Amino acid sequence: MIRDNDTVSPQDLRGVARRHPRAVDAGIAGLVALGCALVLTGRTGATLAPTDALDWASVVLLPVPLIWRRRAPVSVFAATTGLFVVTQAMGAQSPAALTVTLTALHAVARYRPARFAWPAAVTVLPGFDNRIEDGPAWGAFAAVSAITVAVVLIGVNQRTRSAYLAALEDRAERLEQDRDQRARLAVADERARVAREMHDVVAHHLAVIVALSDGAAATTAVAPERAADVMGQVSATGRQALGEMRRLVGLLRGASAPEAGARAPQPGLDDIDALVDRVRAAGVRVTLRRDGVPGDWGPGAGLAVYRIVQEALTNTLKHAGPHAAAEVSLRYRAAGADVTVLDDGAGRVAHRPEPTDRHGLAGMAERATAYGGRLRTGPRHGPGWQVHATLTFDRTEPT
Repeated sequence: MIRDNDTVSPQDLRGVARRHPRAVDAGIAGLVALGCALVLTGRTGATLAPTDALDWASVVLLPVPLIWRRRAPVSVFAATTGLFVVTQAMGAQSPAALTVTLTALHAVARYRPARFAWPAAVTVLPGFDNRIEDGPAWGAFAAVSAITVAVVLIGVNQRTRSAYLAALEDRAERLEQDRDQRARLAVADERARVAREMHDVVAHHLAVIVALSDGAAATTAVAPERAADVMGQVSATGRQALGEMRRLVGLLRGASAPEAGARAPQPGLDDIDALVDRVRAAGVRVTLRRDGVPGDWGPGAGLAVYRIVQEALTNTLKHAGPHAAAEVSLRYRAAGADVTVLDDGAGRVAHRPEPTDRHGLAGMAERATAYGGRLRTGPRHGPGWQVHATLTFDRTEPT
């Protein structure tokens, strides 16, 4: 392809040659014929003059097989070598025979393995001149031998270089595919993480809103001022849910994720008190206990603890009944934390049904596993449900 400044680079020429190999080979055959014709007519200053029709026939006909030198180099070499021997035997002095034969030999070395090239080179030498005698002819034979070896070495080197470049291109393509695959996996992992966050946010806040709305409906007639306060809490919970949803949408947009994260930081250990207050406002009696001092674990660790507590209390709101009591216990260790959430299941059977989608339980288990911990959930010995998670924060980032 010619660039805007009308200059042609070697890369452009190689690209044209790859796209039109037959035209290039035809051009090479034409150049060989033209060069040999110039030698015969003496236009190059050579002393060789045209002799007879056999010389001109060899100039015209011998280069023709070179058009197929890429597709069938061995066959082209055999044909040109045979014609070379025949024309030499008939006494032709045309330079076309040797030139075409060496060009075909180069094609064998260039496009076929070396085991074909060297035997082919050996067949050229006896046919160079079947009348070699002592004297200067031996010098000419040595020169042709050196040229023949050089032609083979050039062809073999080009073949090796082409194979090397092809291997590099293949490796680069595979690396690019691997990079794209890793990028797709990273996007899928991020989408799964965002989906898990979305479930936690939506499920918790909607559960709180539903519980508060039921409470407001029940108290509107007897305590309108209390109902107004409850509806204010519903509004605040909805706004908080909307803010977190906007942050998650920012993550899905990709480029705006850092800005979204900066505008709405992810919740952590310091936000658990506000979480408990919202659940209390929804009607669940929640007791929060802490033991120990959290370490410098990073925001990911705090988010994991927060989401586990949030999901457990959300399940209490959904399944434990309107007058349930829950206990949240956070025990901080030097290299981790133990999170326990218990409820008494008031108003419901002790064996509460499992959620049909199980996204919440799966999300809690994934968060615990990401930090080298484990999650246990199930009914208590008495009425109620229990959630216990053990997390290890010896690293600031999850595994």
